[in-house]
Amino acid sequence: MSRVDTDLSVISEPIGNVPNLSVGNPRRFRLTEGQVESFHKQGFVVGNEPLTDEFVDLLCGDLEYLISSDNVTNPLWHECHLNECDNGRDVLFHALGAWRISESFHDLLWQPAVTIPATQLLNADVRFWHDQLFFKPPKHGGGVAWHQDYSYWARTTPMAHLTCWVALEDATIANGCLHYIAGSSHWEMLPITGLAGDMQSIEQVLSEEQFAALQNPQPIELQRGQMVFHHPLTVHGSFQNTTDKSRPAAVINMLADGVMSNSTESLLAGTPAIAAGEPVAGQFFPLLRKLVDSL
Repeated sequence: MSRVDTDLSVISEPIGNVPNLSVGNPRRFRLTEGQVESFHKQGFVVGNEPLTDEFVDLLCGDLEYLISSDNVTNPLWHECHLNECDNGRDVLFHALGAWRISESFHDLLWQPAVTIPATQLLNADVRFWHDQLFFKPPKHGGGVAWHQDYSYWARTTPMAHLTCWVALEDATIANGCLHYIAGSSHWEMLPITGLAGDMQSIEQVLSEEQFAALQNPQPIELQRGQMVFHHPLTVHGSFQNTTDKSRPAAVINMLADGVMSNSTESLLAGTPAIAAGEPVAGQFFPLLRKLVDSL
């Protein structure tokens, strides 16, 4: 991709210069009643239709620039970490704000394969919260420790959030796909014990029953372009990538329209503060889809 000097967050709709999945009957993106029930029971569900190869090619092309050392100081990032790991061996790139820099990652937010299931699972109009990029290089790609997303998001209330994790290449057990603890979406919120590296760190805050559940994680292997949705309390993590290929992923975090700020400080670095009790909205938190448009 060419360097972008304009903050694309000023555009609160698809730019339209990348291929999308809007053609055809949008009902093909809808989850069945059984899938929605499974989500509410287990805490996660795989989407029905992947992104097109053409679109994923564009995302991966832009990713090469986004994760480069030349772009790490880009002021449009909310956060950018060339390496979240500190063990001196593994590498885990992690950043927030790609949608402000790349047209393809910008338009990913509005893809009906993402937004239609999101309205179903939240049963609400869906607003953007923030994006993430995770990149595990070959051989020594770092893991993402067991955690619950909402433990990082208590600066918003009520808890009406949803995460969509998109595989930009095949995600397998060998290269560090997501693993979930089924049913953990019904647990209470756990303390933060770290995002990268130590997969055992969460054990210190678990009950005996929760510790037993942790011993039976469910891996979610996805093909390129597929996505999985999970609840904000679902415990999840991913192990190291020891294969010869990288494992990139894009994450779209969403919330129900009407969720409010629960903080006097900025919700994301580089954005104006939203007063506690005021709804999360504005330039950096655009509305992605109305529930009525998914029926």
